Amino acid sequence: MTQIHKMLWRVAAKHPTSCYSGPVHCPFCRHEESRVIDSRTAEDGTSTRRRRQCQECGKRFTTVETAALSVIKRSGATEPFSRDKVAAGVRRACQGRPVSDDQLALLAHQVEERIRATGAAEVDSQEVGLAILGPLRELDEVAYLRFASVYRSFGSLEDFEAEIAALRAFPHPPSNPKTPDSGVQES
Repeated sequence: MTQIHKMLWRVAAKHPTSCYSGPVHCPFCRHEESRVIDSRTAEDGTSTRRRRQCQECGKRFTTVETAALSVIKRSGATEPFSRDKVAAGVRRACQGRPVSDDQLALLAHQVEERIRATGAAEVDSQEVGLAILGPLRELDEVAYLRFASVYRSFGSLEDFEAEIAALRAFPHPPSNPKTPDSGVQES
């Protein structure tokens, strides 16, 4: 990683909602003009690697571009979106349930994808909670009920009963249904 990239990452870490949008300087000669030789999307789809060549000195360098996603908390404070924080919150609801760390990581990824699909750079923590509820219900209904009870501030047994009635009224089909006439043989 070049010095300029290290500097930009430090700035982004201190000011997560700031977005660097100035010209890309060559890390070797500081010239502002470069041309993109190659662009590739990172494996997780959240960043783009660009191979560039300086128009002045001819040297090549790589830039990494990511779209910042920030969460506005109830207090009004803003912090960067964190998959780890989503997984940690859901992990508490999944205590004692047959849910693996890989399943939690996938859920956190699904939540981030759902939020990024809105196209907003900043989202309320309320929207993050709503984005968690759907995938969590598909993963484990007991964990969903636990999470929903805290997230929606259930105050009485009637709140739990109403949510359980809604779960029964609109059951989710199993994620991997095994039907005898599906034409697929199990090995």
